[in-house]
Amino acid sequence: MFPKVHAGMDMEMNSNMDCGKSKGIIGEKSMRILVDKMKKYPVSIWRTLWKVGRDDPRRAIHAVKVGLALTLVSLLYLLQPLFTGIGQNAIWAVMTVVVVLEFTAGATLCKGLNRGLGTLLAGSLAFFIEYIATESGHIFRAVFIGAAVFLIGAAATYIRFIPYIRKNYDYGVVIFLLTFNLITVSSYRVDNVMKIAHDRFFTIAIGCGVCLLMSLLVFPNWSGEELHSSTVFKLEGLARSIEACVNEYFSEQDQIEANQDKSTEDPIYEGYKAVLDSKSFDETMALHASWEPRHSRHCYRFPWQQYVKLGNVLRHFGYTIVALHGCLRTEIQTPRSVRGLFKDPCIRLAGEVSKGLKELANSVRNRRHCSPEILSDHLHEALQDLNTAIKSQPRLFLGANSNQATNMLALAAAHATSQKHAKYSSGGGGVSLSSVKTDSSALMEWKSKRESSERKFLRPQLSKIAITSLEFSEALPFAAFAALLVETVAKLDNVIEEVEELGRIACFKEYEHGDENIVVTSDKPQIIDVTQNQLPSHGVD
Repeated sequence: MFPKVHAGMDMEMNSNMDCGKSKGIIGEKSMRILVDKMKKYPVSIWRTLWKVGRDDPRRAIHAVKVGLALTLVSLLYLLQPLFTGIGQNAIWAVMTVVVVLEFTAGATLCKGLNRGLGTLLAGSLAFFIEYIATESGHIFRAVFIGAAVFLIGAAATYIRFIPYIRKNYDYGVVIFLLTFNLITVSSYRVDNVMKIAHDRFFTIAIGCGVCLLMSLLVFPNWSGEELHSSTVFKLEGLARSIEACVNEYFSEQDQIEANQDKSTEDPIYEGYKAVLDSKSFDETMALHASWEPRHSRHCYRFPWQQYVKLGNVLRHFGYTIVALHGCLRTEIQTPRSVRGLFKDPCIRLAGEVSKGLKELANSVRNRRHCSPEILSDHLHEALQDLNTAIKSQPRLFLGANSNQATNMLALAAAHATSQKHAKYSSGGGGVSLSSVKTDSSALMEWKSKRESSERKFLRPQLSKIAITSLEFSEALPFAAFAALLVETVAKLDNVIEEVEELGRIACFKEYEHGDENIVVTSDKPQIIDVTQNQLPSHGVD
């Protein structure tokens, strides 16, 4: 009896030791993984920082500008003569630089002027309220200040809902509301609040001045130029997308798989993605550009709202390319042997459309009018050739006779019904009558189950056979693709009209023969995400 007890204890101890060893091994592995991650973490951070600066070197320059601006306003604290004259209110200059200094000059001007104007109006109104309240008694003064805070706060908040105010002066209204309440409420308990307000306004003006100095004079980034460059980039992206889409549609399956293995990014999607996501960016850049001074060589303002209209037309053009891209991913595809009949005219047509978009991009980049031959005879020849190729194959699109589709559908239905009866007669999927109860409720339940099973069996078979049996079904997906390709030609006319209107309003230079040979070397423009490139806000103070 005792040896058995000792044996059981030994087995338990051995199992505990094994569990301890396994836990120790798992702990060692986890520790190694953690150490490896800690070793790779600094390298990953460095690569991320390097990639951000390499994608757009202006980000590094902007970071240096912000650091320099903060250093300048910090001198109000660091230098004793300046601190003696300004005092603790110097912190408002630092806060102003942090909040106002943005990536582009237009955004900085918009915020800086809004902040200055809002502070000035709020201070003036607060002085007026304080003057009236001082003439009354102590109790009436408190009531008057409370009523003024309520009325001004409600009115300013309601004004923010006006679309024009919300678009252009929303930040200024917020600063007005904040400054007015700070001065008015503080004046009830603090005697020298007016002096504090004066010093605060002075330091805010210093901060705004430093921000404007850095934005306008030290390597300025203009919102208008950013909008101009993004328009060129969108035109070139659409040109690449439509050409790549048509080439992939007519390429061999092995080639498509090889291209997908080489890169996980879809070049077609990458081309039109920036166009579809550009509405908010265009409107923001156009708003900021409207605040910027005339800084071009000819010293005239560009019609930035026309760039927004051109962006809307480009988005509609992009929707057509999205539909073309969808034709490559449909469940029912035209056989490649049928596609080959129309390959040459479609590729030539897409090439001409792409060539036209690239010419438009070149004209916008160089600020000159388009070539009069932008819609060349080759484009019309490609359209005619595609039309001729489609007319030469009427059997693919019209069928042998008009009753063929109806006959095929009837044939498919009969075939599905015969298969259904065969299945139920064989007993493979039917319900045995001997197992069914004789009461009426059970009989109705059996009938409903049988009908539902018949529908589940018939519908997919009928649709599949009906679609594949139609003679012209092979060409239906290509007909949709060809119609969308022709639609891009019609949309190209709208893009040309908007670009020409832009050139007329912005006084682009006239086209001269040989301008199409000009090669402008420029880096890939970076579309600024206004939520990423701006400084992180720490409030509206």
